[in-house]
Amino acid sequence: MDFLDLLVTLPHLPMRLDFQRVQDNVRAQHRLVTERFGIKKLVMVFGWSMGAGQTFQWGVSYPDMVERLLPFCARTSDHNKVFLDGLAATMKADADFKGGWCDPQKPPRAKGICPGEWRKLGFASLEDFLVGFWEGLFISPKDPHDLLAMLWTWQNGDVGAILEFDGNHVKAPASITAKTLVKPAERDLYFPAADEEYEVSRIPNAQLRVTPGIWGHFAGSGGNPEDTKFIENAMKELLSAPVTSNSNDSSDLSHMHISA
Repeated sequence: MDFLDLLVTLPHLPMRLDFQRVQDNVRAQHRLVTERFGIKKLVMVFGWSMGAGQTFQWGVSYPDMVERLLPFCARTSDHNKVFLDGLAATMKADADFKGGWCDPQKPPRAKGICPGEWRKLGFASLEDFLVGFWEGLFISPKDPHDLLAMLWTWQNGDVGAILEFDGNHVKAPASITAKTLVKPAERDLYFPAADEEYEVSRIPNAQLRVTPGIWGHFAGSGGNPEDTKFIENAMKELLSAPVTSNSNDSSDLSHMHISA
């Protein structure tokens, strides 16, 4: 199937659909920007969460096209995979899932890690937050098959899963030539900053900048003005930093000072 023709409306089918990898998403995006819009060079690719996973993949799959990368809040580590297994198992164990033949008007429920400062979001209790925010965001408007497919894509995020690297997750990030600024959030329980140090240590032209604050993974969502400003400042400085094609020199980034 042509990836540009994937935007179709599917009936509520049981879980027997093919899944898409991050590489498939990036390949479709590449076709869109090159074939449809005629773009040959990307000054910067950036993204949050699963979008950050795609950002890394852009750098691996199309190194000659991308000059800068700014992924924030993403890395599919082993503990991340275990967490996602728990979410998927919770959804499938719900009686309303019915082996995949669930009623879209009565979807199964699954809950994940939430920001610890839910009170500052205006909720009276943790349960109030889980129902009013979490379920409203991930359950009510979502088909459970879509959520499980998204979990599979997230869980199988591996930049080395392309023909050139045959699953080698060490050689793949080492091939990135773009000037890269990786921005985990200080209290992100999905993607701890310590995990993202792994990528940075293997990308030749990369630096790590932790976004401070209390919001964890939600720091990259655009909901908190201070975090958003911090990330925007990082973008501005990365865009102003000169790039040298296929250079392994990170000196331009080593002196970056980003203030909120």
